[in-house]
Amino acid sequence: MSDRSTAVGGEWPPCAGEADVHGEAALALSRLRARGWSLGVAESLTGGLLAAALIGVPGASDTVRGAIVAYAVSLKHSLLGVDAGLLAAHGAVHPDVALQMAEGVRRVTAEGGRAADVGIATTGIAGPDSPDGQPVGTVHLAICTPGGSRVVSLRLDGDRDEIREATVRHALWVLVDAAA
Repeated sequence: MSDRSTAVGGEWPPCAGEADVHGEAALALSRLRARGWSLGVAESLTGGLLAAALIGVPGASDTVRGAIVAYAVSLKHSLLGVDAGLLAAHGAVHPDVALQMAEGVRRVTAEGGRAADVGIATTGIAGPDSPDGQPVGTVHLAICTPGGSRVVSLRLDGDRDEIREATVRHALWVLVDAAA
C-alpha cells in the first residue's frame, strides 16, 4: 500500500470538537490494539497535540510506544532520520518529509530491536505566516503500517489553533482508516 491523497478545505473527515477527538482517538487505539499493532507518533506543526489526544485515552500505553515532537528542521534529520538533502531542497513541509518522519518514528520507538508497527507523522504550516511561501494551512500527514505507506496532503482553513486541531482530527481519521 503506497498512496498519496489530497484534500482541500472543507471538513474531511466529518468530525469536529473535543468530544469527537477523544472518540476518534479511542477508536484508533481500539483498532490498533485489535491488530496487535504498536504506534509511534512524530509531530511538527501539531506540537504534541496528537500524542496528547491518544495518550488521553485510558489504556493507551498498551499501544502507544512514544512520540517525538521534532519542530526544528534539524531535529527532523537528527532524531527521525529525514534526509538532509530533502530538507535542504524542499524544507520541512513536504509529503516526502512527512513519510520519512513516519518511517523514522517507527525506528526511534523500537523496543527490543523491533520497530513500532505503525508510525504516523504531521508536518505543515499553521500560520499566521508562512516561512517558505507555501500557503498557510498546507498540511502533510503520513502513516506507515505493516501493509504499506500513505501520505495525505491537505489544505486547511482557519487560524493557527483551528489548523492544528483539524490536523489532529485528520490524523486520527487516517489512523482509524489504516487499522480498519
